[in-house]
Amino acid sequence: MAIEDLVALKELTSLDIEDIKLARHDAMFERIGMKEERMDSFEKRKALIDNEIGSLLKSHPDSELSELLDEDTKNKLTLLREHLEELHSLNRYYARFVITVGEFYNSLYEEMLPIEKDGYTNKSPKVASLIELRV
Repeated sequence: MAIEDLVALKELTSLDIEDIKLARHDAMFERIGMKEERMDSFEKRKALIDNEIGSLLKSHPDSELSELLDEDTKNKLTLLREHLEELHSLNRYYARFVITVGEFYNSLYEEMLPIEKDGYTNKSPKVASLIELRV
């Protein structure tokens, strides 16, 4: 069920948030495969839902979707949307940590191996004051 995939993705993302706070990056990387499987599963199930709704609307062009669906289906679609919104919010929160950690590592790298920026794309290494090579 698509909702189960979303619940699992929310749980995995919550674990990622806790692990990034504690710098347990290996645990996060180990979950990448699980997350990809769940995302693929959700996308396939969502495509089936979209196709069914499309077929239903095509076979009843003069009707509104809300008239064609029973109450249980409407509730499940509402629940699906709520879980999607929660996952979106959780991913935005997680992204803040990812960006912060990425910027931290980039600043460390540039501090150790300084580079001169020439425009937006051209970068050339500067002679690092930290590293000196004598031949």
